[in-house]
Amino acid sequence: MTNPNGHYGSQGAQSASIGGSEATAQYGPPAGAQANTGAPPHHGEGSPLPSTRRSRRHLEQAPGSGPGAGSGAGPAVSPAPARGPRRSSVQAPDSGRPPAGPGQPNSAPTRIVSPDGERVREKPAGGVSGYFAIVGAIVLLLAAVLMGIIGFVMSFAQVAVGVVLFVIAVLCFIASMFLFRGCTSVAPGHAVVLQLYGKYVGTVRQSGLRFVNPFYTKDQISTRIRNHETSTLKVNDLDGNPIEIGAVVVWQVRDTAQAMFEVDDFEEFVAIQAETAVRHIANSYAYDSSDPHRMSLRDNADEITSRLSDEVAARVMAAGVTVIESRITQLAYAPEIARAMLQRQQATAVVAARQLIVEGAVGMVETAIEEIEGRQIVRLGQSERSDLVSNLMIVLCGDQAAQPTISTTRNQQSAS
Repeated sequence: MTNPNGHYGSQGAQSASIGGSEATAQYGPPAGAQANTGAPPHHGEGSPLPSTRRSRRHLEQAPGSGPGAGSGAGPAVSPAPARGPRRSSVQAPDSGRPPAGPGQPNSAPTRIVSPDGERVREKPAGGVSGYFAIVGAIVLLLAAVLMGIIGFVMSFAQVAVGVVLFVIAVLCFIASMFLFRGCTSVAPGHAVVLQLYGKYVGTVRQSGLRFVNPFYTKDQISTRIRNHETSTLKVNDLDGNPIEIGAVVVWQVRDTAQAMFEVDDFEEFVAIQAETAVRHIANSYAYDSSDPHRMSLRDNADEITSRLSDEVAARVMAAGVTVIESRITQLAYAPEIARAMLQRQQATAVVAARQLIVEGAVGMVETAIEEIEGRQIVRLGQSERSDLVSNLMIVLCGDQAAQPTISTTRNQQSAS
């Protein structure tokens, strides 16, 4: 059960269960929900709670409450049934959602529901082709003008037929105005919402000239695909780092009745809810993460945009709008920490590069020693092997080119 604020559980059910019949619900129930009228709650359909008489009988038969209980002096007085605690045992249904882990928000985003239960839905209106109506209106208008002139001239000649023609001309003019008023043009990618004195009648989606009831009020709504680009928003990510993020949302009006009657201004509604969804997504994930099992805004762009589309679609569903696609167009650290974060990224990259260089250098040194000893080029002692390893590691891991130095100490010792 969902209350109008979008939270799970029922505030009205809890207040009715604690306060008895005097507690009433503060909000009207959504569509398909049972109204909280303060009546005693039920365990299920057709299974009411035990009555007060049955509770009293149970208490009278309980041990220690009969006539022979205790010292046996005086009649046993059955305690009064507790009202509040027994009624409060019925709890509101839980949402049943597991708690979300770090970097993993709830799979079902919050859906905005109208307090009235989303009663208005689009339905087709019975409009017909307006070309015959426009031709008939033109013919009636010309006939009204002609008969009006003839009747006006004959009325000056004091002929009774002139007055009749003049009256018929006025009626034809009124009929032509009604026909003109009933004609409406529907452009491709647009729809016309019809109302009769405040009551929704239907929607005309067929393009071209259509004829409807002249008393209908006609409002035109565009059903074309639109883009909404959010401004650059400054928010904090999951780690608390300020970032700048922006997104573009591609949307289209799906239900013209909801867009017209469920919200005040559906374009402004989509703009505000899109920014709200972008802020929520940015707060739910970190900008960058070294943990491969943790989603981040920079490394998991496809998954984040999918979550963003679901979030925006759930928020704008009340306005009869469908989200086609949403993309993050701008993502960067805020200027005040951009320099520090750039240094951190550079340090991380340097450490990763050094680690790769060291691993490669160790493999090269090992291969060199194995090749030298395997081919029996020279016999290396422990000290000579350590010197060779040290020299090769310095040469391979150094940032600059090594300057070789030729040692002649061994040659001088052999000559002496």
